[in-house]
Amino acid sequence: MPEVLRCRDLAPEHLQALFAETPLRVLTQAPGETITGSYWGDDEAGLVGHTLYVRADTPVHSALHEACHYLCMDDARRQQLDTDAGGDYDEENGVCYLQILLADGLPEMGRDRMFSDMDAWGYTFRLGSAQRWFEDDAGDAQQWLQQKGLLRADGGVVLSGVSPDAPRL
Repeated sequence: MPEVLRCRDLAPEHLQALFAETPLRVLTQAPGETITGSYWGDDEAGLVGHTLYVRADTPVHSALHEACHYLCMDDARRQQLDTDAGGDYDEENGVCYLQILLADGLPEMGRDRMFSDMDAWGYTFRLGSAQRWFEDDAGDAQQWLQQKGLLRADGGVVLSGVSPDAPRL
C-alpha cells in the first residue's frame, strides 16, 4: 500500500474547517470500524447524505475526493446520496481538480503533496501525472467547475454557495 497522508496526520479540526461554509459534516469513525458509505471499502472515505465518513487511516486524498463529489452534485443527488456518488466523466475531472485546489486549505497537505499522493495511489491522467494534468490539460475541468459556480475566473474556490437549502449540521 503506498504511503500517503492519512486523516490521522491532520489536526482534527482542519478537515471539518475546510467545509465549514457548506452543509457537509465530517464524521470520524473508530479504528477498524467499517466506514459507512464507502464505495471502495477498506480505508476509503464514505458518503451518505450530508456526511463524509473517515477513519484515522483514511487517505486524505480519498476524503477530499469524496467531499468534492458531494460539492459538485446538485441538491437532488445529495438528498439521495448513499455510498455511490455517481457522476460522469466531466464531474470526475472537476472533482480531481477541486480536490487539488482544496488540498491547499489543509496545512499538512498542500497541492504538491496531493499531486504525489494521487500519483502514488494510481489516479490516471493522460499526461502521466496529476501535476502535469492539472497544469497543462485541465481546462475542461476548470470550465466545468466555473459553470457549477465552484470556481471563480481568477481560480479561487467558492464553497459558500453549496447547497443553500440543505440543512446545516
